[in-house]
Amino acid sequence: MRILLVEDQPDMASALRVALTHHDMIIDHAPDLSEAEIIAADGNYDAVVLDRRLPDGDGLSIIPKLRASGNTVPILVLTARGDLEDRIAGLNSGADDYLAKPFSFEELLARLRAILRRPASVQSDIVRIGRLSFDLTHREASVDGKPLEFPRRELLVLETLIRRMGRMVQRSSMMEAVYGIDDDVQPNALDTHVSRLRRKLAEAEAGVTINGVRGLGYLLRETP
Repeated sequence: MRILLVEDQPDMASALRVALTHHDMIIDHAPDLSEAEIIAADGNYDAVVLDRRLPDGDGLSIIPKLRASGNTVPILVLTARGDLEDRIAGLNSGADDYLAKPFSFEELLARLRAILRRPASVQSDIVRIGRLSFDLTHREASVDGKPLEFPRRELLVLETLIRRMGRMVQRSSMMEAVYGIDDDVQPNALDTHVSRLRRKLAEAEAGVTINGVRGLGYLLRETP
């Protein structure tokens, strides 16, 4: 899961980045509106956490631009303004939720999970394919009720494939979902994660396979 964090206060940005990373999220950071617009246009994000009070303007101003371009990414707005009028302004601008500072990280995480909970193509929080079950809310995998444990990167690969089940995930999209823009990625790192995940799913007799489409991407399928 890849999140764009737009926050100008270094301490706040650092704390949120560390905390969200501990929950297996890839965090890209923009300190102002101008950089956020560039990154959002080039990146494939699952959600945006957006501060309102930025050095080059009101964070809300970026939302209509994103929506006008067809970008429907869920947006959680953070603000020091907590009165009703400002909350209404945030939601009317196209934001999906609004959280006033100061806030607890647990509440931010719960609200973020809520706006991410059900992508349009998925009708349940628990997706099943073959003998594999994946809980999108808690990000847990199991086979016939037996939990499967994966390292962070492999879990991100599996989640990305599950969320786009039945469709090929382009290699570039997979890279964006698994790595942040500041990560030092080795040339064959993604192939290594996919290979290890494929082997573990086979060993668990999950009833699914990851097919590679040479030079293009990957596809999760139920084993015939």
